[in-house]
Formats: sequence, structure tokens, C-alpha cells
Amino acid sequence: MSEETPLDRFKRALTGGARAIAREPEVEVAWSADRPGAAGKNFRVPLPGRQLPPEQAAEARGFADSFALKIRLHDNALHDKGAPSEPVARAVYDAVEQVRYEALGAQGFAGVGENLAAATELRAASDPIARATEARDVPLSTAVSLMMREALTGKPIPERARKGVELVRGFIDERTGGDFASLADKLDDQKAFQDLSIEMLRQLDLIEGAETSPEDADGEGDDEDGESPEDDTDEEDAGDQSPQQSPEAAAEQAEGDSDDDGEAELSEEEGDSDDAGDDGEEGMMPVRPNRHWTDIPDDFDYKVYSKKFDEEIAATELCDAEELDRLRAYLDSQLTGLQHVVTRLANRLQRRLMAQQSRSWDFDQEEGMLDAARLARVVISPGHSLSYKVERETEFKDTVVTLLIDNSGSMRGRPISIAAISADIIARTLERCGVKTEILGFTTRAWKGGHTREKWLADGKPQQPGRLNDLRHIVYKQADEPWRRARRNLGLMMREGLLKENIDGEALMWAHQRLLARPEDRRILMVISDGAPVDDSTLSVNRAGYLEAHLRKVIDWIEKASPVQLVAIGIGHDVTRYYKRAVTIMDVEQLGGTMIGQMADLFEVEG
Repeated sequence: MSEETPLDRFKRALTGGARAIAREPEVEVAWSADRPGAAGKNFRVPLPGRQLPPEQAAEARGFADSFALKIRLHDNALHDKGAPSEPVARAVYDAVEQVRYEALGAQGFAGVGENLAAATELRAASDPIARATEARDVPLSTAVSLMMREALTGKPIPERARKGVELVRGFIDERTGGDFASLADKLDDQKAFQDLSIEMLRQLDLIEGAETSPEDADGEGDDEDGESPEDDTDEEDAGDQSPQQSPEAAAEQAEGDSDDDGEAELSEEEGDSDDAGDDGEEGMMPVRPNRHWTDIPDDFDYKVYSKKFDEEIAATELCDAEELDRLRAYLDSQLTGLQHVVTRLANRLQRRLMAQQSRSWDFDQEEGMLDAARLARVVISPGHSLSYKVERETEFKDTVVTLLIDNSGSMRGRPISIAAISADIIARTLERCGVKTEILGFTTRAWKGGHTREKWLADGKPQQPGRLNDLRHIVYKQADEPWRRARRNLGLMMREGLLKENIDGEALMWAHQRLLARPEDRRILMVISDGAPVDDSTLSVNRAGYLEAHLRKVIDWIEKASPVQLVAIGIGHDVTRYYKRAVTIMDVEQLGGTMIGQMADLFEVEG
């Protein structure tokens, strides 16, 4: 115990406190540099600095207290039974339930209340409400929950969210009467509180009628992907109910205007509980508009406004060696259990590859080595021919594999961690088999445009400028680089603020060109992504589907005309509508096995 750091002691105390609040001795608390969340009794809370700054310590306590209160005071079955099906209504329904059990848990415990307030401040800072300039940009779920929290606990609206709440306060008060006092009397009765919440949703016209935005819009777009119901089981307590936008904003998003600051979120049916994160330079997250291919015009030409600010950069140039070591250690600590599972799968892949590369036998030969399986025939008829076998080498093409990993903001947390560790293990496995592996990542240098957008503004904002952000293409491991030298580079994916937006078409062309320059006979490109290409700066000033159209053309050309074999794995989003050879997984825990399975299938087809 003498070697315990202050951070270790704080974690131990935090775990003990969470267990006491939840009245559950099996609760475990782990640090997370990404989005806080809870999966059953396992909590992930923000990692404070080494010196434990008071505000960061309070934030960690706040998330742990919230997760613990949910275990103690929230009935999942009852909550799901009464949940509305409409996405926006479900988001508000989930948000006010969190207000209920947090308000109830904070009664009589001033410390818990202060901790929850710190967590609420952190959530509000990364929510779209903090950047809203019009009523239609304000997520109703966030606004309603903050107003209800203000009424039930007396806690003020977080400063970052105050302007957004005021944009819609009049609308909400007009519809609901502005009186949440009746809810205060039902805090300890989830069913009664739930019934009153449903009535409030009716007053807001979110159920049993047309959805209405704060500007009395017609509410179309309520079934868009960006408006999917919030995951109630894993990430609700992280406070990211907020990505549910107003219905009018949803309708605009459906028309392809990704200029809003909404954050992507999947429904429970889609199996992904990864809400928007609270990290990143501006706390932004790109929207994933998985539109149908018929929305994309065929006469679309792709252009780039400026390549001057793009960069192709090695992972070692983005941070120093000491930080890379720290990030790699953090990655390993987060995925200790998963690594053993993926390693077993990787061993299977190695056996299958080695079997294809090993020597084989031609049987029933006139001469050669005696075939032990024919011994009985030799004894009975010594003069019988065709009792021998001849060893021969199996042809195995010299192969190189590129793993192209989406480094966009929506990959934060578990998806990017598993992608990194899986890529690491596959590279190690293939190296043992004599197959060279390259690991690449793609993102942008800035949110919503960087120097390229500034140049466009300075040039007078020409119409249809094309791609309008600065690309960042990262080389984590070169094909000829030994795995042991590049291993720590993959920790860079854990770095705060690295993951931003994604322009898949150009990234695919970049990885493809690198493969074509290789001397190997066989080239394989595996893409790991979680949705459609998204760059708010580009999509806000070009036609809808601009980036998707380019991605489709690049994929079509590679699949039809290139010697490169292309395969894709989608995390939570259907990528089979882009790639002919693709698989979609709904649980990121499947990623390692799926990558290895796809790789094994590729080698078996033409190995």
C-alpha cells in the first residue's frame, strides 16, 4: 500500500463510495480518458489529473454517484415498459428519469448533490445546447431535463447551457404550464413520476400527435438516424441524452445539412450505446447521416478547395515518445480481458495461414516416400503400385495487408480502443506468417474546417467549393516496419482531441495508392469505420451526399478495376451498402474476431 499514488487512493475511495450508494458490493470503477459510461456494475468515469484538481475530482465523483444511484433507484424493466417509441419523446423521457433518480439521491446529501452538479456542468459543456444559436438547434431532451432539474433541486442551469435553455424556455413553459412541482411529489415513486412524464410529453406534442419544435415546425424527420432513441442500458448515465435534437433540426439533418452541432446516437435496436463524447478540442461530434443511395446525384464531381493544409504524418510526430508510452500503457490496461480473446482468435488465423504456406503431399504415386496409410495394402500386395507419396511446396502469394482505421470523433471510447488493439494483434500475427501489414488512420486536423475554410472565407466564399477541411492521414505502422517498433504508436488513438471528422473517399484513395506502390503479388485493404463520411464544413456548403457520392465512386473503381482486394467492417452502421465485401457488427466487442475472420476468409479464397 505504501506505493499507492494519490490517484490510486482516490479510485479506491471512489469505488467504495459507489458501492455504498448503490448498495451493491460488486460495483467496479475504472478510469476513462473518453466518454464516461456504465455497463451493469462496471463504471467508467473521467480520469482526473495526477494532482487531483478539485473540479476534476468532483466530476469523477459525480458520474460515479449518478451510475450508483441508477442501480439503487431505477427500475429498467418499468422504465422500458412505459417508454414511448418516438425518438425525440424517448430522449426526453430518458432524460427526465435521470433527473428523478439524481434528485432523489441528492436529497439530504449535500456532497452527492455537489458532485452531480459538477458532472452536469461537464455534460452541458459538450452538449449541442452549449453551441445553439437558434431554438431549432436546442435538443429538447437537454432543455427539459435542465429546467426540471432547476425546479426540483434548485440548482441553476449550467452557464454553458443557459443561453440554449432560454431559447426554448418560453415554448416549454407555454406547453407544460411551466410547473414541475407535481413531479417533485413523485420522486420516490417511479411509476407515478413516469405517468406524469408521459403527460408532459403529450403537452409538448411529442406523442399522440405531430411532433412540434420550439418554432412550431411540422416535426418531420423524427425517424432519422440522428434522432434514434437513447441507449438506456449502458450510457444513459453519462448524461448524453442531449444528442436528441428538436424535430425541425432533425428534418434539416435529413435533407443533408450537417451544419448543425447534433451528436450521433444509435437506438438500442442498433446495439450501440456510444453517445457523443465530452472530449475533443471543442467537445463536438460529427453526425452520422446514413442516407439512402438514391439521394445521391450521379452527375456529381468531387473537388478539393485546397490541399495546402493537408498532412500525412507519422504517429511519432504527433506526440513525444514518453506520451506514446503512457497512451499505449493506458490502452493495454483498458483491454486486458479482450486481448486474451482476440489473441486466441489470432492464433487460429496463424494456424490457418501457416497451413496454407506449409508443404502438402501428392498421394498414390509410383515412387517417393511410403504412405503409412497404405501399409495394409503393401503387406497384402507388396507389388501393388501407387503406395507412395511425394512432398511438394504449396504456392503462397507474397502478400501485404493495410488496415485503414476511421479516426473520427464518433469512434471515441470502446470502438477506437478495440480497433487499435485488434489491429495490433493482427499485425503481430501476420508478421509471424511472413505477411507484411500497414496500419493507417484518417481524420481531419480541425472541427468544422480549419485553415482551408478560413482561406475559403477570405476568398469571398465561392459557391460549391468542394472539400473544405484539412485532412490528417496518420501512419501508425509502415508495411516494412517491424511490429515491435510500431507497437506503441497505436496508443496515439487514445490521445485527447485526436479524433475529429472523417472524409472516407480521399482516405481510401490514399491507402489504395500506398498499396499499389508495394511490390507484393497480393494486396488487401481492410477498412474499419462506423458510418458515412462526415465533415460539417464541407457538407454545409455543398450538395447533400457530396462526400458519400465520392466514397461510392472510389469504392466502385477499386472493386471493379484495381488489383487490390477491398473489405470493410462497419461498427454499428451498415457499410454493406457501400462495399461489396463487407460485414456490419452491432457490438464493438465483436470487432477483433470479425477482423480476424474476414482476414482468414480472404486468404482462404485465393491463398
